[in-house]
Amino acid sequence: MTLSALLGRFRPPSRLAGRLSLQSLLFALGEGTFMTGSAVFFTKIVGLSAAQVGLGLTLAGIAAFLAAVPMGKLVDRFGPKKMWAVSATGQAAMFAVWPFITDFKGYVIMAVCMEVIGALGGAAHGAYTIDVLPADERVKSRAYMYSALNVGFTLGSVMGGIALAFQSNAVLHALPWFTAAVFLVNAAAVTRLPKASHDERTPEERKVRIPGPGPMRNPGWLLTTFFIGVFWTNQVLLNIVIPLWLVEQTDAPRVLLAFLFATNTVMCIFLPMAASRGVKDVSTALKAVRLSSTFFVISCLITLATHDTIGWVTIALVWLGHVTVTGAELYLSAASWSFEAELMDPRQRGAYQGAAELSMTLGKVWAPAVYTFLALNWGAAGWLIIAGVIVLATVAIHPSTRLARRFLERHVPADVLTDARASSGEADEETDTLPPRQTEVAQPSPV
Repeated sequence: MTLSALLGRFRPPSRLAGRLSLQSLLFALGEGTFMTGSAVFFTKIVGLSAAQVGLGLTLAGIAAFLAAVPMGKLVDRFGPKKMWAVSATGQAAMFAVWPFITDFKGYVIMAVCMEVIGALGGAAHGAYTIDVLPADERVKSRAYMYSALNVGFTLGSVMGGIALAFQSNAVLHALPWFTAAVFLVNAAAVTRLPKASHDERTPEERKVRIPGPGPMRNPGWLLTTFFIGVFWTNQVLLNIVIPLWLVEQTDAPRVLLAFLFATNTVMCIFLPMAASRGVKDVSTALKAVRLSSTFFVISCLITLATHDTIGWVTIALVWLGHVTVTGAELYLSAASWSFEAELMDPRQRGAYQGAAELSMTLGKVWAPAVYTFLALNWGAAGWLIIAGVIVLATVAIHPSTRLARRFLERHVPADVLTDARASSGEADEETDTLPPRQTEVAQPSPV
């Protein structure tokens, strides 16, 4: 393979995808740097106990859960790009304040504010990328962005590790300020992105109620995203259960954990584009789900076998179990991007993103405690039950996607659905806006 062909494999699908990927890298660089040193920062600088840190994060997670749908509605009303920029700027401001927090009360208030602002950004980012990317480019562009995100987190981990190596409180104080600076650059990058169709609404149009029932009345969407949450419990296997299993139930050396996470990082940087190839609609996304679930089940079967193996056989099998669960992550990512594009009401993408966050959280929040108990206490039977959960979810998501599609066909005009699935051209480089799309004209209604 020539050098140009090799470099071509790492070229973004479009200029717009490249700009979005740069934003993903900036976000992950800032977030990853702070997260790497956050435990030390909160305990040594803020002066919290480990229990207080955990409680604050739990309360912040509850706040984000409750804020998901309202934040999504704000995105629909004011436009995804504007709300995304507001969120990025707000997060930068929050990080800049962290060094001045000195007690548990201030920590909880900050953590809650951070998570709520983050919920706004998550809904805005999801709605914007679906809105702005051409339909035939969405999945491969999101895959490229996912690779950039993992590159950013890797660089952030390195930056955070360097900061920790100094063993200096002054350097730790600077960690959130570094993240704040990166997030300000990120916010500036967001403001320079092209406007999507839903950013073009006038103040008068924003006062008009968006027609049609909301996502909380779409049982197919709520079920589909709930099952996606169940599938995302592969991260529990990856980050919690397999490492604990390695330490407590096998003779593998603990240093193997570093190699496992390095393998996952490399795969998530270089393979998302390959895993997303051919995923373009609901039927191909369901095929990707089946592949993801197959990898998940294989990982469970391989890992349970390591209880009775020794030496290099154990090391090889644990590594293979980690590789296969990473395969589950890659194929699930590709599928979830397609579901988002195909099964949302195009007029309410922010609200649908918020509802998805709500139901996906319900689908996975139980897994750390349940999976850990099953694997470490029930052994082989526990691993088989974990695999069975994924098999049941795989079967159930097929009718749930059909239910979601039928709901849209009943409540969304056919021309709106057709337009949402149609391909569109690149952003206009002169005006830095996207070509306008035909959408249903909403009827005035009091808000």
